Amino acid sequence: MNASIGITPANLQAVSVELSKLLADEFLLYTKTRNAHWNVEGADFHSMHIFFEQQYEQLDEVMDSVAERIRQLGHYAPATLQSFLSLTHLTEKLGERNDSPGFIKELLTDHENIIIFLRENINRFANEYGDAGTSDYITGLMEGHEKMAWFLRAHLNKAK
Repeated sequence: MNASIGITPANLQAVSVELSKLLADEFLLYTKTRNAHWNVEGADFHSMHIFFEQQYEQLDEVMDSVAERIRQLGHYAPATLQSFLSLTHLTEKLGERNDSPGFIKELLTDHENIIIFLRENINRFANEYGDAGTSDYITGLMEGHEKMAWFLRAHLNKAK
């Protein structure tokens, strides 16, 4: 059944496509954060193992929330690795070292790319597509990514 929420079907489709790209980015970032959790090495192993776990748990909630938002708009969320890889703005490329600064730099770059993507779509969703709800929703997501990026940056400053 189509969503009849005061937004044209074409605009709901357009917003859902952008949210699908976001979901793919979130999934890739989640996977890379899991990788950091599993494979980090060094004197700070224990604290970073716990830190990366906290981050991927937050990202797990974000992914679920984005998929549910797509469904609220009357569309299906992508849910295959192939679809995620075809939609993502991020890269699977991993650093050559399994130390915390290497993982942190890579994850920070990905968070910042997602923040930029979200920021670019806040006004677009509200003004171009008439979807103030999704605009507000991604503003909250952006703030969450900004906080996670801040935590990553704080670890980099500590490592200097």
